[in-house]
Amino acid sequence: MIRARALEKRYGRKRVFAGIDLDLPADGFLVVTGANGSGKTTLLRVLTGLASATRGELRVEADRGRIGHLAHEPLVYRELSALENLDLFGRLYRVPERRERIGMLLERFGLWEARNERVAAYSRGMLQRLALCRTLLHDPDLLVLDEPFSALDEEGAALLDRELAELAGNRAFVVSTHDPARLAPLSTARLALT
Repeated sequence: MIRARALEKRYGRKRVFAGIDLDLPADGFLVVTGANGSGKTTLLRVLTGLASATRGELRVEADRGRIGHLAHEPLVYRELSALENLDLFGRLYRVPERRERIGMLLERFGLWEARNERVAAYSRGMLQRLALCRTLLHDPDLLVLDEPFSALDEEGAALLDRELAELAGNRAFVVSTHDPARLAPLSTARLALT
């Protein structure tokens, strides 16, 4: 799914990361760790095509439309409801039977009762749940998740644990985290950035 050789990213003279080599199969689960400022988010942006590497070779076999990317920001429209957001993204991704898929995701992530509320009224945890729904909506082949447990309460984190366990082995994952022990049972590879 992903092959990288001597991947490097710089902003001017500042090196963000260098010398990254990785091979992630279509069913692999890569956990990326490192302190704040170590380049985790930048690496994920490079892998999704939102930023380009300064040097090195990168091949991602998934089409951009088959990548699910969860960023630090939820990337949803706050003036729309959850239902309107997911319907919009479902149409953009041409999700078959999108209304059923949207309903299933909202129910699974505990947002069904709040589906018609404007997202601007959501708590940070509810926003994270909605962002996860958006990320999973089109059933992507490659999931790139930047700190997916951020802002989730215990119930939301347990729900995400179950979702990741269910999907692991059926698609490729690249997940950045400050809690690698939580993902250790699913991990097939680990990359520590310094």
